[in-house]
Amino acid sequence: MKNGLYDILKAKFLIHDDAVKNWRFIVFIIILAIIMIANTQRYEQKVFRIAALTSEVKELRSEFVDRRSQLMKLRMESTVSGKMELKEIYPSTVPPVKIKVKKEEEKGFFKKLWQ
Repeated sequence: MKNGLYDILKAKFLIHDDAVKNWRFIVFIIILAIIMIANTQRYEQKVFRIAALTSEVKELRSEFVDRRSQLMKLRMESTVSGKMELKEIYPSTVPPVKIKVKKEEEKGFFKKLWQ
């Protein structure tokens, strides 16, 4: 056991005659480790991007609600009439009247002919 551990610490398994398969395995493990590190980094970048986009969505949603409330306030009749009074345009005192248009009866060919 002591001799085997001593050989591993000296890395004799890398310089023996059959060391080529050991080197292949080591290179394979290194490539897998690099792929894992790159994959983890991409995952963390996506998590940070999602967090940033979530905070941006919350900010835009609050801005939307604020602008919508401002629009509702500006659309109120009292606000519009107040702004028009500054320009000396006053609301009408006469209520609106609905105009009814009577559709003329279409005359057929024979009715037009006898007129």
